[in-house]
Amino acid sequence: MALMIPPVKLKWLEHLNSSWITEDSESIATRDGVSVLYSKLLANKEVVLLPQQVLCLKGPQLPDFERESLSSDEQEHYLDALLSSQLALAKMVCSDSPFAAALRKRVLVLQRIFYALSNKYHDKGKVKQQQHSPESNLGSADLHSVSERPRSSTDALIEMGVRTGLSLLFALLRQSWMMPPPPGPGGGPGGSINLCNDVIHTAIDVVSSLPPLSLANESKIPPMGLDCLAQVTTFLKGVTMPNSGADILGRRLASELLLGLASQRGSLRYLLEWIEMALAAAAVVNTMEQNKVLQSQEGLIGYDCFMNILIQMRRSLGSTADRSQWREPTRTPDGLCSLYEAALCLFEEVCRMASDYSRTCVSPDSIQTGEAPVVSETCEVYVWGSNSSHQLVEGTQEKILQPKLAASFADAQTIEAGQYCTFVISSDGSVRACGKGSYGRLGLGDSNNQSTLKKLTFEPHRAIKKVSSSKGSDGHTLAFTTEGEVFSWGDGDYGKLGHGNSSTQKYPKLIQGPLQGKVVVCVSAGYRHSAAVSEDGELYTWGEGDFGRLGHGDSNSRNIPTLVKDISNVGEVSCGSSHTIALSKDGRTVWSFGGGDNGKLGHGDTNRVYKPKVVEALQGMFIRKVCAGSQSSLSLTSTGQVYAWGCGACLGCGSSEATALRPKLIEELATTRVVDISIGDSHCLALSHDNEVYAWGNNSMGQCGQGNSTGPITKPKKVVGLDGVAIQQISAGTSHSLAWTALPRDR
Repeated sequence: MALMIPPVKLKWLEHLNSSWITEDSESIATRDGVSVLYSKLLANKEVVLLPQQVLCLKGPQLPDFERESLSSDEQEHYLDALLSSQLALAKMVCSDSPFAAALRKRVLVLQRIFYALSNKYHDKGKVKQQQHSPESNLGSADLHSVSERPRSSTDALIEMGVRTGLSLLFALLRQSWMMPPPPGPGGGPGGSINLCNDVIHTAIDVVSSLPPLSLANESKIPPMGLDCLAQVTTFLKGVTMPNSGADILGRRLASELLLGLASQRGSLRYLLEWIEMALAAAAVVNTMEQNKVLQSQEGLIGYDCFMNILIQMRRSLGSTADRSQWREPTRTPDGLCSLYEAALCLFEEVCRMASDYSRTCVSPDSIQTGEAPVVSETCEVYVWGSNSSHQLVEGTQEKILQPKLAASFADAQTIEAGQYCTFVISSDGSVRACGKGSYGRLGLGDSNNQSTLKKLTFEPHRAIKKVSSSKGSDGHTLAFTTEGEVFSWGDGDYGKLGHGNSSTQKYPKLIQGPLQGKVVVCVSAGYRHSAAVSEDGELYTWGEGDFGRLGHGDSNSRNIPTLVKDISNVGEVSCGSSHTIALSKDGRTVWSFGGGDNGKLGHGDTNRVYKPKVVEALQGMFIRKVCAGSQSSLSLTSTGQVYAWGCGACLGCGSSEATALRPKLIEELATTRVVDISIGDSHCLALSHDNEVYAWGNNSMGQCGQGNSTGPITKPKKVVGLDGVAIQQISAGTSHSLAWTALPRDR
């Protein structure tokens, strides 16, 4: 199967198992029967064809036999190399024969039926056990799939050894704590209690040495490891109580180890369990204090150990958090602090983090005009790149080579960087603009450049949700409101404003016609065309139709929004220079159409495509976002990986001359969890889960934020000067970039 041509990706869908069980197995004996069943696999996308492998015709490197005399051993070596090369070539050619293709299809169909039968009749007991397990939840699906694999006798022996060893260790620790220590040499005290505490201390050192959140991804931990963690946690919880029989140091070390494990697992559940344990232990200590049986240093935890974990949690809040309200437990002269105070501090920290992140769940639809903004704190906006038309407002028109804090943008909620201009949306839905004003692209009623932010007027008055401004051509802008209406303004060539003509529009004007009555959830302004997606999944395009960029099957221009009839359930759209990319609501399908030069459509060729065509290489992935640039395209997966295709430095592969005809993973970001991407004319930005900004592509105006304007930057590099800043959103314009700390409301 390794030589399969073309290679395929298998993804069996559980809900289709029952239909495969009922298939007539005898039909597999005929070619026609196999072909029908294989077509069913393709239609259900359980088998996804991958890009064709390149046939390597280059044989082994041989010497010049006429001029070089070779020993018999060397001749034998070259003869073996030639035979091996011919054999490999023969295998590859034979594997592409009609018989081999039919055999592969038959094997895949049999494999699918076997999987369905095995799941239904042989895994029933395991499934039932999981369904009745109290720990069963939606988040543990990966764990279940791991645990369903058949175990070997070696695995069983290892598991038995680990479980027995843990039970023995716990029993010995309990016994050593509860039994009086035997006299040491010379009649002094023994060391068994110290030995118990040394065991826990060693475990604390091991946990502390791990990178943060090493135990957070439970799907990567074997079931036996999770079971061991559960046993250790249960044992330690019992030890922390004052009446457990352990000595004071043992109880303190147990609570510190529990906190370390909770921090490494990174889940709210384990942090709350530790808080519950600490409060329960503190309650027992309080009772003992009232009964006057309290020993000194009871109910305490190491101050440094607790603060290290608390500080690690606080780093995630970044620079916008109000540090003046941070509570810390009181430190004793012995370097300890109260368990009760520690529990309160940790609980307060959890609440603060929840409050900080919960604002991303606020629905912008619920915000009415005139109400107080949801995010009351000041937003920090950083700008860099070209300032030739005062699109960054700051200082002179000299380019800014690394991020600079821009006070003028302080109340921004959302920002759109366009072609030498910038639009700022505030929390109340008002829009302000600055930068280049030619062709009325700022919507301020004239074509003048604007060196400071100035408010736009919308008639009728509306609260704006998002703005999209073109990165090329003569500049036009689209905006949609919280109620789903669309305004447009700027250059009207090719009918790209959607008002039924080609006139320049210097004030925002409501688009009527086919969009009237539709609730629009996404807009995109390309270089010479525009697109909008409605709430019910319809895609509308208008403007220049050359190269098929509108997706209507021809090259004709449209001056009003026109429904693209060949696709449905669209969730997002992005317009580039001469191509369009659309993403389905469920994130499972990406379509592209328009100019295919340099492979920017991702179909494996450079052909023009006049109707939406599925990007096959992205099938089987969940895509969160797509971006279309000048000569390249990007997509972001739900797992935080970025794929690029097209040509130039925007591919991020280390060369500015490279071309990728199909989506290709940007290896430099493979280990970084990316949560957002943005593409300008020819440079790209990516935002990581850790609030770091990466940039690559054209850097002639310093738009990649590296402190210089040399380039291009051919691999993603971290933007300098943003360390410690909790960046939450990014936007790339034609040759300038912005990053800011306001939490997004749609992510």
